[in-house]
Amino acid sequence: MPRPPVTEIPKTSLAQLDERSREIFKRIVDTYLDTGEPVGSRNISRILSKTLSPASVRNVMADLEHLGLIFAPHTSAGRLPTELGLRFFVDALLEIGDLSQDERTRIEAEVRAGGEQRSTEQVLTEASQLLSGLSRGAGVVLAHKSDVRLKHIEFVRLEPARGLVVLVGEDGSVENRLVDLPTGLPMSALVEAANYLNANIRGRTLNEARAEFERLQRERQAELDALTQRVVETGLVSWAGAAEGRPQQLIVRGRANLLEDLKAAEDLERLRLLFDDLERDRDLIQLLGNAESGDGVRIFIGSENKLFSLSGSSLVVSPYRDQENRIVGVLGVIGPTRLNYGRIIPMVDYTAKVVSKLIG
Repeated sequence: MPRPPVTEIPKTSLAQLDERSREIFKRIVDTYLDTGEPVGSRNISRILSKTLSPASVRNVMADLEHLGLIFAPHTSAGRLPTELGLRFFVDALLEIGDLSQDERTRIEAEVRAGGEQRSTEQVLTEASQLLSGLSRGAGVVLAHKSDVRLKHIEFVRLEPARGLVVLVGEDGSVENRLVDLPTGLPMSALVEAANYLNANIRGRTLNEARAEFERLQRERQAELDALTQRVVETGLVSWAGAAEGRPQQLIVRGRANLLEDLKAAEDLERLRLLFDDLERDRDLIQLLGNAESGDGVRIFIGSENKLFSLSGSSLVVSPYRDQENRIVGVLGVIGPTRLNYGRIIPMVDYTAKVVSKLIG
């Protein structure tokens, strides 16, 4: 029976789990991470901190299954965590330990092996091999080429405020970057942004594309200011907003007069189009800016893992930076969903910091 994919359930439901339910759920996850095997109510009842009958444990497990946190891989079998359950465990219950000094020393020594004169590619290769060995998973490195000239760009939403930017270069290279998305930005806006950018960025670097949209934004703002001044002076509209720190808006008056004044109607239509262009420019500039950065250790579980389009695996990645503190790539570990998250998260984070020092 396949593992159920991640689905959304109300966070209030998770928050209402009592201490007993959380402990039973945590025991199920811990057993899965240790052995990969399902666990039944009888075995759970034996390892709880407080005495509880197998029947009572079964009742709690039924509630956890109803919430979508656990499932039965076979009829009459024990229970395993779902992808949603693993996400809840990582976000709410995981205890992340710190690396010991010996572990830090080993990581630094292995990443630095070969001397200070190695190329960035050699450093990244060493880091990838190190993470693979330490995690028993696959080491992953996505390197950033700051001067790549773009052929295609695509945005993939991973979470409400997090996404993936896929950059395809004219040289055939493909880069994937984790980014923050503007709050409340609809999926349709991401599709429109990608379509517009793909029609206008070919042959440009990210930095050049962003500079071009900033230039267009300044030009459109200047045109908007001049046009607004003219229609306000004619008494057709009232202007409110930017100067007082409020959202920009135009309040139209004398609508009937517009029907008799074609020029005025054209001016107001031009104003509307300029507002639309400026709003789009702001979104594009923010998206392009975010595409040049990203932060923090990110964890993708099972079907959340759009980066490699794999199911049944987990990905833990962290960005690394150059000497100007710019994020120039990400590195991490990909492996089965029963990764030792508490150990691998600080390991990936520290390795990324060591690589940043070496290439900075």
